[in-house]
Amino acid sequence: MTKLPDFLEGAVDLHVHSAPDVDVRRFNDIELAREAARARMSAILIKSHQNSTVERAWLVSQWIPEVRVFGGLVLNETVGGLNPAAVQLAVKMGAKQVWMPTRSARNHRRYEGLPGGISVVDEHGRLLRVAEEILQILAGSGCILGTGHLSQAETFALTDRACALGGVRVLVTHPEWAPTFYSVEQQKALAAHGNVMFERCFVSTTHRCGFVPFETIERAIMDTGVEHTVLSTDLGQPDTPPPVEGLRRYAERLRSTGFSVEDVRQMMQANPARLLGEKTDDHHPT
Repeated sequence: MTKLPDFLEGAVDLHVHSAPDVDVRRFNDIELAREAARARMSAILIKSHQNSTVERAWLVSQWIPEVRVFGGLVLNETVGGLNPAAVQLAVKMGAKQVWMPTRSARNHRRYEGLPGGISVVDEHGRLLRVAEEILQILAGSGCILGTGHLSQAETFALTDRACALGGVRVLVTHPEWAPTFYSVEQQKALAAHGNVMFERCFVSTTHRCGFVPFETIERAIMDTGVEHTVLSTDLGQPDTPPPVEGLRRYAERLRSTGFSVEDVRQMMQANPARLLGEKTDDHHPT
């Protein structure tokens, strides 16, 4: 393993998986937090497709105070789908991100050749009233809205309304992965809303997501702007690199293809910290 680049210090990973989970994970919550703390990262956000991680994150933070550990909620069937009461509770408990459905999303299920699934729009493409209610809960809460595995049309409907409401920060989940792929033109249109950023996940480049070429991610960053990008890992699977190692590889790859240290710091530190409502330290060791 090569030496960690200095810009990993203070990094934030807004998308990482750990146990307990029904899926096998490389680390449990405490082990993951210790790994992040050893790398001198600033914060991590634990994600589960099945249930809230807010309570787990709070407990881990008491044990590993050297790194901030946050949690969130994915609106899959296991929490009642588009459930405003669950969102309200998560926000009150300190959730830092609420994701629209992922594995329960109609778009995801169709990609897998399965019937059913949850959509945020009706048969005419209009945003459901319950989705509007969730947006109203999130407005001004400081909690990020992740688009999950929605279709492009659903994301545009959701983002249009979030922009109109104001006070909702939208983070488009892995826009390079095939089920949630957005063209550069679509990304530019979303970025024009002003309240939208893109979470570009390292896992997309692995066998787990069809080996998306790094060049695809790099071109999207250049075309939409460093200011609209968050670098996350979406790692934690036993057959992919450990999350901290994945983040290091991500940074090294981008540096090797022309992105500056300051570019990487912005995407790995400043932008995610801003979404979390956290302050960043402008001083970096050389």
